[in-house]
Amino acid sequence: MKTFFATTTAAALISTAAFAAGHSMTPMVEAMDQSVANGVVSAATIMAPANGWMVVHKTDADMKPGPVVGYAPLREGENIDVAAILQEPVAAGDMLMLMVHGEEGGMSTGVFEYTLGATEDGPIRVDGALVMAVITAQ
Repeated sequence: MKTFFATTTAAALISTAAFAAGHSMTPMVEAMDQSVANGVVSAATIMAPANGWMVVHKTDADMKPGPVVGYAPLREGENIDVAAILQEPVAAGDMLMLMVHGEEGGMSTGVFEYTLGATEDGPIRVDGALVMAVITAQ
């Protein structure tokens, strides 16, 4: 399994605030390389600091988020087996970045409004680091 944990001071502050509110979590994405032959990609577990989205970006060895090829809603807290239907072709060997995005700044709640580089429903960062995991499509 590939996991990204936000383990910075900011993450500690978020976790402390969440614990005070009755929730203890560190934002993270846990996923593994997987077949996408069925047109779906999934994360085993996502800890989200607020309602938002798991956004699937194509990426490469540079590890920069590329075009969005799928997304799925997230609820605040622990999300298990989050599956996104791929909206563009993904081939075996393609690298995918499964990233946590928020639900802020858009015109409508519950509607995914992000486009690459926009602020609407944009990526969650903890101390400047994206909350994500990179997998390889099989």
